[in-house]
Amino acid sequence: MGRGCGRGYGARVALTSSPEQPLPVRSVSRALGDWINRLGRVWVEGQVTGIVRRPGMGTVFLTLRDPVADVSLRVTCPRAVCDAVGPALVDGARVVVWGKPSFHPGRGTLALAVVEIRPLGAGALLARLEQLKATLAAEGLFAASRKRRPPFLPAAVGLITGRASAAERDVVENARRRWPAVRIVLREVAVQGPLAVAQVIDALRELDARAEVEVIVIARGGGSLEDLLPFSDEALLRAVVAACTPVVSAIGHEQDTPLLDFVADVRASTPTDAAKRVVPDVGEQAIAVAQLRARARRVVEHRLDREERWLADTRGRPVLATPTRDVDRRADDVSALLARSRRCVRHVIDVTGNDLAATRARMRALSPAATLDRGYAVVQRTVDGAVVRGPAEVAAGDGLAIRVAGGTLRATVVDG
Repeated sequence: MGRGCGRGYGARVALTSSPEQPLPVRSVSRALGDWINRLGRVWVEGQVTGIVRRPGMGTVFLTLRDPVADVSLRVTCPRAVCDAVGPALVDGARVVVWGKPSFHPGRGTLALAVVEIRPLGAGALLARLEQLKATLAAEGLFAASRKRRPPFLPAAVGLITGRASAAERDVVENARRRWPAVRIVLREVAVQGPLAVAQVIDALRELDARAEVEVIVIARGGGSLEDLLPFSDEALLRAVVAACTPVVSAIGHEQDTPLLDFVADVRASTPTDAAKRVVPDVGEQAIAVAQLRARARRVVEHRLDREERWLADTRGRPVLATPTRDVDRRADDVSALLARSRRCVRHVIDVTGNDLAATRARMRALSPAATLDRGYAVVQRTVDGAVVRGPAEVAAGDGLAIRVAGGTLRATVVDG
């Protein structure tokens, strides 16, 4: 006789079988399915692994592991149930699910059909943090436009960290190794527990009020989600936003992302990285200065070489090699023009002299003096100087002036 299997809760159903008359797989599978399907819904606690969300499917598949024993159970749930949990439903999250066991005869698999999922412990905490993150992001507190760049070389660096902590040592030692003259203004506070938020806020406000402190570093080593919780407190986040001094967040390790990382002006992956971000490396700066000096020297030398070549080319031009050549050429032009002008003047004078001589000859030929030279005379009455042209124009006793070539004679008319 074969072994029986239970029906309902504790009832047994006998399945008759023998080596000569074995049961088919379908019969056993159907019996298992009938028994499992009679089970009611139960609350189950476990750890989520292997979440599968296929695009276009309304069902999400995941595995629920027992955190103590090496036991796991396949889980199926509607996509809406997983979406209701939000970002807290990730691999490793502790949850409590409400579902009904179900057996699929065709594949011979057992699964838990879940209709509700509740985050447990860290899962619920992550959900609250995601809600606060969404609220602050909606207010624009994570915007890159409001973040300030720390100064290149701050006069003093404010450091808020735990008492005698590894984070303090990492920041201080690395900062002084990079820039030995750096000044650290240290404020030791509680970095976990109920007093942490208030002490960090007080230290932040005190350092922010000091004019010489130009950048503030909030540093802490790694820890659990609960240990880093103060650095996701809303009061601290808003105090960082209200600070006038740039704030650097250096909380935990690379994988730790408290909300302080999002509102701080600069996020450092570790406290050591924070030291690299707030002060420059003196060796690197010395190399950079040397490179800049060499570059400036090359630029000046290149400029001098170029100007020297230009000067040599300019001096080699004919106008500068023999600067008097143009003057000499112009002097020859002036001499030629002067000679030409003199010839022109002489020609004009000669032509004018010839014309003048001809005119003088014509005037002499037509002048009364020439007639007088030929023996003629001009008779004028003394009284009025009129020229006497005939005897009738004078009377006895009139005085006459007779002009001849040699001079003037005076006469008196005797008989008119």
